[in-house]
Parts: sequence; C-alpha cells; structure tokens
Amino acid sequence: MRIRLPICVVGLLACTPAIALADVVWPALFLETRIFTWWAILIGLALEYLFIRRLFALSPQRAVVATVVANTISALAGLPLIPLSGVAWEIFPGMLYMSLFKWGTFNPVTWGATFVLACLINTAIEAAVYRRLFKLSVQRRQFLWLFLANAASVGVAFGSLFVVPVET
Repeated sequence: MRIRLPICVVGLLACTPAIALADVVWPALFLETRIFTWWAILIGLALEYLFIRRLFALSPQRAVVATVVANTISALAGLPLIPLSGVAWEIFPGMLYMSLFKWGTFNPVTWGATFVLACLINTAIEAAVYRRLFKLSVQRRQFLWLFLANAASVGVAFGSLFVVPVET
C-alpha cells in the first residue's frame, strides 16, 4: 500500500508534458510553465487565502492549512490535467472553429478556453478537498467564489505570458 503513492506521483510526473521537451506546444502547456513559478504560487496562495478565510469563516491558521493543502493537491493533479485539457480542447471543439476561421493553435478563443479550463480544473479539485478533507460546505455560491479566487490566481500566471512571453 505504501508503494502506491510514490508510483502514482512518478506516474503523474512522467505523463506531464514539459515545454522544454515538447515537439508540439499549445497554450495550456505554456500556461502550466507559469502556474508553477515561485512568484505565481506565492501570489496565488495569498489571494486564495483571503477568499478561503472569508468564504468559510476560518481562523487564520486553519485557512492557511486549508489553502496550502487544497492548492498542493490541485497542483499535483493539475500537472497532467491542465495540459491534457488543452489537448482535448484542440481536438474538440478547436478543430471545428480553427479550420473554419483558418486559425492556428494560438488564437484568442483557445487562449480564453485555456484560462477557463485551468480555473475550472483547479476549482473542482480544491472544492473536493475542502468538502472531503476539511468538511466544509461547498455549495454553488462557494464554488463560484472559489472559481473567482482561482481566476485571480491563474490570472496572474496567465497575464505574465503576455507581459513576458515564453521564449521558444
């Protein structure tokens, strides 16, 4: 039983696309490189802490623990899920509208979808963590606020792509 966790972690990391090793890139892969920078992590944790503390009326200590745990689990799961969601988007509906408009992968619709998908993935995972591990009530209203917190957090990394583009 103890060996399963390391195998799962190694498996997740082995399946995670790395921009430096990729022959093909897409917006979700670029976004992931910024989401996992130290400054985006710190800013994201600070922003989300403020939301979590207020949203669930937690003590400062419990809000810190809940925010760090939820974001750690979200980050580990997001390593493969965010890039894979980008691939899924490219296949459908991307192929439909991109061929219709003769657009490539890096178009405004795909960038917008990448942002929304990253926020939804993080929010869904974090909401599950808050429900299961911290026994907090996450109803529709709380989910929407968590989505907004994640939009602010992911938005920092996302915006940095346009301020300082990834060098390829």
